[in-house]
Amino acid sequence: MALEELQGVIERCRGLPETEFKDEDHSIFQSAACQCLEEGHAAKLLEILQDGQNKDFVICMGWNLVGPIVSCALKDEQETEHRENCLKILDHVVQISNPKELLVGLLEQIEEAFGNNISKTILLLLQPLQTVLLKMKHKKAYSVGLSLATIHSQLSKLPVPFTNEQRTQDAHELCKCCMAVTSFVKPFVDEVSQVTESKRKPSYNELKDELLKFCMRSLEYPLLSAQLQPLTEEIEDNSLRTFAAEILVFLVAIGESLPVLMVHQLLQSRKKLREIDPLEEDIKYPTNSLACLAYLLFVQHIGINQFPAVYSPGYFLQFNVEYIAALISRTEESILSKGLELYEHCLLTIEDDNLSHKYLEIKNYLNVPQDLMKVMTLCPFEHLRKWSLKIFQQYIDKFDLEGKHKLFRCLLKTSSHAGVQGYIIQNIKNQIDLALKPGNKNVWFSGPHLNPLLHSVLSLSEGAETDLLQNTDRIMASLNLLRYLVIRDNEWENQTGLWTDLFWIEGFLKPLRTGLNLSKAHYEAEIRTKRENRRIKDVPDRETQCSLTVGGKRLPKMTTAMQLEVLQSAIYTFDVMESVQARIEELIEPKMKSRAEDKNAANGAL
Repeated sequence: MALEELQGVIERCRGLPETEFKDEDHSIFQSAACQCLEEGHAAKLLEILQDGQNKDFVICMGWNLVGPIVSCALKDEQETEHRENCLKILDHVVQISNPKELLVGLLEQIEEAFGNNISKTILLLLQPLQTVLLKMKHKKAYSVGLSLATIHSQLSKLPVPFTNEQRTQDAHELCKCCMAVTSFVKPFVDEVSQVTESKRKPSYNELKDELLKFCMRSLEYPLLSAQLQPLTEEIEDNSLRTFAAEILVFLVAIGESLPVLMVHQLLQSRKKLREIDPLEEDIKYPTNSLACLAYLLFVQHIGINQFPAVYSPGYFLQFNVEYIAALISRTEESILSKGLELYEHCLLTIEDDNLSHKYLEIKNYLNVPQDLMKVMTLCPFEHLRKWSLKIFQQYIDKFDLEGKHKLFRCLLKTSSHAGVQGYIIQNIKNQIDLALKPGNKNVWFSGPHLNPLLHSVLSLSEGAETDLLQNTDRIMASLNLLRYLVIRDNEWENQTGLWTDLFWIEGFLKPLRTGLNLSKAHYEAEIRTKRENRRIKDVPDRETQCSLTVGGKRLPKMTTAMQLEVLQSAIYTFDVMESVQARIEELIEPKMKSRAEDKNAANGAL
């Protein structure tokens, strides 16, 4: 019945111009062809379509078969012979039908695919789509761009394999699709690369721009999230790394210079680009895509032979700092780790104490360590927190003495995390220790330049009302630094300038003493209350669970015994602070009294 209907509509339309075809002719042809395929008559349908008498009809109507053929070919239960006939029908239609209408039909099938059919549809239609695009004469660049955007949009719905096992299994066929897409794109890249400058037309630039967009999209997905380690005994095949290498080959082939791409953001920030809309430039060269490119070049060394080894280590870090900032501000483990790798690689090229303080005048040189501190304190992945701390120390070590001094002052002002502040103060102590060693002339961590830094360290943000428990790390680091200075720097040498004016130190110690007394009294009262309540109620611990606030943080519900343990731990912390402070006061109090007496005597003499 379906075959008869199909032959009937073909005979009725044979010899007629396309303008005289009726809407019902399209629908009858499509439904009849679809039914033929479902009933297993693909071989007979192919025979009818290949009949030379029906060629004009197929040229006009063939694109209607794309949908039914794709549906039929994607069915798992189809026999091999039937599926092969379906593909032959598709190939025949692609060879003789109207390219413009076929393009619409093919892209419609790719766009409508979902779930497991996304990769299957793309793999099925890439070759027919390439054939159609190569046949197009008008709006070719636009059609190529539309096709690549549609394909990439669908691929971006597939998860990127993270482990070697996932990549080998390729359950969603993303890796397979990526390799197929490179074959799909290659003829168009060759077309652009083979055109000489004298023969270039506007259409050349349009096609080049579309290919550039595809490369930039591919750098952001899937390559920004993919694991791209080189081949080893454990990694026998990494198709995504091969895909990355192909993308870089394409960029060079279409006339993009990798060194120019890498300094693009730097040049843009200096406003040395031509009069181009910045928004348009950001779309054309997205920061995330360029960051991935930097990672491929300088960490994985993919395409590095295209990059000149002439840049100084400082400049190398300078043009990469924008990309590092983009990567380490992300929360995805795979992307964040790429940022840390790139950061570490850039720092390893610089000798310690060699990076000029002038680099800190560049915005991201101060922004990046602040992002790094967020990773150190907030990242849920322990190995990344430890890694970021290591890189943070490397970053500090690279600057010259003036740079370290400036960096410490800025970080103390911008960081609100007590642990990070304590770490910075420990670094300051280490620099002072180096400065006080014989033969080390260091004006930045001794004498007048050190005073502003010490004032920043030896301070309480809210005076006596500062939450001492929450700020334990910073306060203990400050007390240890002060104790070190009092013991290490003799009064008669006064290399640090500490002994010039001891009274400002009292501005730190006095409110700290008051705060410690208040905090201890508060926590001791809490302990007495808890113990008294437990004695009166005489209820098992499991029935007395409640919450407790310590150091400004609400703790989970716990038994009274557990609460008492936490409160006692806080008391112990205050005792440690108090003992260090008492030792400092013991050392400086006689000198302060002596100076006060000298001052009073001088005033009396006047």
